[in-house]
Amino acid sequence: MRLLDTETGQFFETNPKVATYAILSHTWDPLKGEQTYNELKGSQGRYPMDTQQPPLSQSFPSPTILGSSDSILTSSSPPSIWDDPNFSPKIRDACAIARANGFRYIWIDSCCIDKGSSSELSESINSMHAWYAAAKVCYAFLADVVAEEDLAYPLSTFRKSRWFTRGWTLQELIAPWDVVFFSGDWRVMGSKDTLADLLETVTGIDRGVLLHQKSLDEVSVAARLSWAAKRVTTRVEDEAYSLLGIFDINMPTLYGEGIRAFRRLQEEIMRRIPDQSLFAPGLGLLGCATPVNTAAQNDGIPHPAFIRRCQLQESSRQSLVPSLTNFRDSGSIRVVPRHTVRRILGLS
Repeated sequence: MRLLDTETGQFFETNPKVATYAILSHTWDPLKGEQTYNELKGSQGRYPMDTQQPPLSQSFPSPTILGSSDSILTSSSPPSIWDDPNFSPKIRDACAIARANGFRYIWIDSCCIDKGSSSELSESINSMHAWYAAAKVCYAFLADVVAEEDLAYPLSTFRKSRWFTRGWTLQELIAPWDVVFFSGDWRVMGSKDTLADLLETVTGIDRGVLLHQKSLDEVSVAARLSWAAKRVTTRVEDEAYSLLGIFDINMPTLYGEGIRAFRRLQEEIMRRIPDQSLFAPGLGLLGCATPVNTAAQNDGIPHPAFIRRCQLQESSRQSLVPSLTNFRDSGSIRVVPRHTVRRILGLS
């Protein structure tokens, strides 16, 4: 794992299992782009290590709930990497926030992955959920949000933020234990804990899942896919790759395969998870949700006819769907324990 040193601005290679680090969640600027690994590496080479100890302009006692509209890192003499006009302001500010909170290292996807290496990119994508889960804190930077507003207001910039519409930020919201939300001017708006009810409303994700009080395995495959159904990715393959961690799946990334990536994801889900809600859209079963819930007043158990239809395996390959959008209406599908299914079907 390649981390960024918040004191020196240099890269640091380490084992994520033993490292202590903060992590950044953000949306990439569609117009200006983001500073890449190669660009930041070039900047690092222009400054000697021993000059790169930028002082803090102020101190912050709280370790995870802080923010400032002022620049935290100040110029030092002789010039350091922090004075480089080509250095990304977003990366500089993220390093400043992390360092002010006592974190020597931070991971930022846009610059800490060498995307010129297909093997490194594939390894990073398959490891990303685990990296977010292992971070001590995740800073969610919502560049299009204004801090001075009522976040719960139906038309607030928080509710409408682009951050809630991107595919990759789904796992970046769920995986970390501690998420602190920052506005576009780096002011703290709250944490995943304090904003849990609002986040549940905006995303449709059970607050128990958000707060790690409920395991992902307790949520049906179809419901998990519904969380991502209204989100978008720049590359069509990322529609599938961004969900690997949500299903605890590892698979090779093959950019150029297009919609085949989502089919491969579904096939891997079939192999790993004994949950047939995956076939609900393909078999036309989503329309059964209302009568099933209406007829199942006893312990919330689906009607036997519904279960028998969901047991259709021979046409499963034809029942796979080409896109996440097919799961938009599957958020209410629940997991039925195997012993309950067997009892209803009269199996020993």
